[in-house]
Amino acid sequence: MRSIILAGALLALVGCANSGTGHIPPEPPQTMQVDLQRYQGTWYELARLPMFFQRNCVQSEAHYGLRDDGRIAVSNRCRDDDGEWIEAKGVAEPQVEGRTDKLWVRFDNWASKLLPIKGDYWVLYRDEDYRVALVGHPERDYLWLLSRTPQVDAAIRDKLLAVAREQGYDTAELIWRQAD
Repeated sequence: MRSIILAGALLALVGCANSGTGHIPPEPPQTMQVDLQRYQGTWYELARLPMFFQRNCVQSEAHYGLRDDGRIAVSNRCRDDDGEWIEAKGVAEPQVEGRTDKLWVRFDNWASKLLPIKGDYWVLYRDEDYRVALVGHPERDYLWLLSRTPQVDAAIRDKLLAVAREQGYDTAELIWRQAD
């Protein structure tokens, strides 16, 4: 099962499915630069657009840490409805040197060892204090509402949803994190 989840994660990152409305605005989403030093640490997924590899997840979180080579270590964890934690590790790096708004992510699994596949990770929004962020795929197939805490108040949630909608993402299909 773990191989299926990791393979699904890889496929989701490269955009093999379309969970949106089928209508893609002509311009790509706007992105924001991030200070990778401040962005590192643990982020909790508040909500996401449906995707295969997270279909059984009730809670997800990601941990990012700077590496000595300038890239970012990625560790994603997902708790399924049975309470089992499933983890995927990978590496992220800027798509364009000197820019931190658009990253490539490559997970360390059997599929990525066979094919040089990497997925888009675009930072669409982050607040000034690096407490919440909105991350998506340029074709608007995937979206993650992230926070440093597992829950946020309604005003923050509404702000993230408004930014996502302004960027052309379909928020009607979001799957929300289940409470502890």
